[in-house]
Amino acid sequence: MRVWVFSNSGQASTTAAHALSKKLKAAGFTVNPARPDVVITVGGDGTLLSAFHRYNAALDKIRFVGVHTGHLGFYTDWRDFEIDDLVEALKNDHGEKIGYPLLDIKVTYMDDTTGHYVALNESTLKRATSTMKADMYVKDNFFESFRGDGLCVCTPTGSTAYSKSNGGAVLHPRLRALQVTEIASINNRVYRTLSAPMIIAPDEWVILRPEDGVNYVMTIDQFNMSDRPIKEVRYKIADEQIYFARYKHMHFWDRVEDAFIGAKH
Repeated sequence: MRVWVFSNSGQASTTAAHALSKKLKAAGFTVNPARPDVVITVGGDGTLLSAFHRYNAALDKIRFVGVHTGHLGFYTDWRDFEIDDLVEALKNDHGEKIGYPLLDIKVTYMDDTTGHYVALNESTLKRATSTMKADMYVKDNFFESFRGDGLCVCTPTGSTAYSKSNGGAVLHPRLRALQVTEIASINNRVYRTLSAPMIIAPDEWVILRPEDGVNYVMTIDQFNMSDRPIKEVRYKIADEQIYFARYKHMHFWDRVEDAFIGAKH
């Protein structure tokens, strides 16, 4: 098995990653970033997001494992003091995996060139300094003219991140659905929006057509894109998935409870 250990630059993470790499090599694994079968991230959810985007052209060939060195994350099952147990789990690997939906993003720019991207958590479209105006379509049917700070489209696993902070629902990752949440929408006698999160079925898609002649900021997970005028953005469930090697698995709602509620009463 080819394994790669991908960490952030924090001292705790680099120390744990170095120790894990040594133990993997001693156990007979090939530790190499080229064409890995398993990518182990050491840090937190942000570290796993970075690894996902580095390897997103080979998602059908890779399984991810998350080791956290701080607070429990939604993508990290192991703690840094459990690396011996993780190595043992890898030695007894039988290809176990679980797949989660991803967000497919197609951008058409004003010069009619296109860009194609994939997100693990979410994508947003916003204007940095003034109100965003954009027409929204669901499955090519006009739905509303949005006015506000922006819109967020997320995956089920991304529903616990920025979308939730904007009033979105928390979706179980087994649901192949997208969620659209508004960011500070304007609602008065002139402008009307749904003013509620929308859950989009897996055979449907969302199109945003922003006001012409204005530069917008589009985010894809932790990346910002604002260099080219946008004509249209289409969001749908991606054909590919992200796969996690799940040797042990914390129940999703236990993760939610731990992250947002705290100790049980």
